[in-house]
Amino acid sequence: MTFALSVHRTTTTDPLARPLLDELAYEYTTRYGSSEDLRRYPAEEFTPPQGAFLLLLEQGRPVAGGAYRRYDEHTAELKRIWTHSAHRRRGLARRVLTVLEREAADRGYTRIYLTTGPRQPEAKGLYLATGYRPLFDVAADPESIGPLPFEKYLETPKP
Repeated sequence: MTFALSVHRTTTTDPLARPLLDELAYEYTTRYGSSEDLRRYPAEEFTPPQGAFLLLLEQGRPVAGGAYRRYDEHTAELKRIWTHSAHRRRGLARRVLTVLEREAADRGYTRIYLTTGPRQPEAKGLYLATGYRPLFDVAADPESIGPLPFEKYLETPKP
């Protein structure tokens, strides 16, 4: 049974986000041997007006989430896009992307930049399917590239 989803704008330090971020840390550790990237940026970088962190909630529980931070004057960098393992294959990551892109555009960003790891083919597929342009040779072995960078130009919000 599927329930209505709500968007909860919060911070990376919100206890409600902990189960999702813990699972993401486990996934990073399993695939890469470390979850250091989750500690690389201070929580303030994911707060308005230059950033955002949100959770998709279903019956008050987080099922997916994501964030962006300022990359440069015109560019927001997506981070922490994640769907809880019990809720995958429902289009939740796409919903997170849509909300983050809209909010970034509303804040004046015209471009999104992101990287995903070479051992995350699901993420690579999501970004290719949602209009992100790879800034790498997609025919190359991802392990030979390292982090896989993508970009997407945003439509300017209508006044």
